[in-house]
Amino acid sequence: MNKVTLSLLLVLSPALQAAEQATPDQFIDVFAKIFGEHKGERKGHAKGFCAVGSFQALPEAKNFSSVFWLSGEKVPVTARFSMAGGNPNAPENARSPRGLGVQLKGSKGELQHFAMLTTPVFGAKDPENFLGLLQTLIPDPATGKADMTKVQAFRAAHPDTQPQAEYLAKNSPPWSYATTPYFGIHTFFIKDNNGVEHKVRWHFVPEDGVKGLTEAEIKAPPTDFLQKRLSERLAKGPTHWTMQLVLGDAADTETDPSVLWPTQRTTLDIARLSIEEQGGEACTTINFDPNVLSPGVRASADRVLQMRSPAYAISFGKRLTNQ
Repeated sequence: MNKVTLSLLLVLSPALQAAEQATPDQFIDVFAKIFGEHKGERKGHAKGFCAVGSFQALPEAKNFSSVFWLSGEKVPVTARFSMAGGNPNAPENARSPRGLGVQLKGSKGELQHFAMLTTPVFGAKDPENFLGLLQTLIPDPATGKADMTKVQAFRAAHPDTQPQAEYLAKNSPPWSYATTPYFGIHTFFIKDNNGVEHKVRWHFVPEDGVKGLTEAEIKAPPTDFLQKRLSERLAKGPTHWTMQLVLGDAADTETDPSVLWPTQRTTLDIARLSIEEQGGEACTTINFDPNVLSPGVRASADRVLQMRSPAYAISFGKRLTNQ
């Protein structure tokens, strides 16, 4: 093999590896290579804290569907706010996604999970491209930093990895966990009261309004402020979000979480999420798998969504065994 060909293969190696079927273990491994080994921590969204509250459907929701969390019953909530990535000391002014995991538990033991980000799209269209992107972010041993020429080359070759990055560049990181929307990103199906399935995506809109960090705050030395600001907000009373269901058309993608649906789609205000207090260790044993769905709700064939269950399970097992 000549030097030119070998050099080309080395540059393209993340792309070539991404062409193969990605596995859950590869994601756990690449997160460790990017962020380091942190025993006993979640491998993704390592930095975060618990909260508790309630969820209640709006009165008209029961006319849409009879799933337990749309019945109008006040449902207990266990939640976790988090920073994306595997660094338990992640800088809270970074231009990266924030996360919100929510578990609803019905009176008969029914469960529904929502696992959301502060970006309306995911970082890639499928597990392979996401893995390839992550592989370009592994720090160079010589510099301790990712080689941005490799990152940019991969993004250029895989346009589906660009929308989330563009959103993060245009939108400031949240000033508080209470002043940002959260997006479910993936597509799901909900049965209505006539047994007809509707293709939906969901997001949560903050009643406190949207507020981001200033440019000066983004450029300032990293500090921890998100938990403190939420605590100060909750001292004044619960903070709330309106849950909205977006009803998809037949042409809207069901399997590509890197693509937004058109903005003119029908949107229903369906419920209210209330966070009432910080929750100590209430969420510690919860694996916020977005495929934990209540009867009447079905996951799409989105392969990123499908990959999250085994990857989360591996992370959960390692965390509980202090690995």
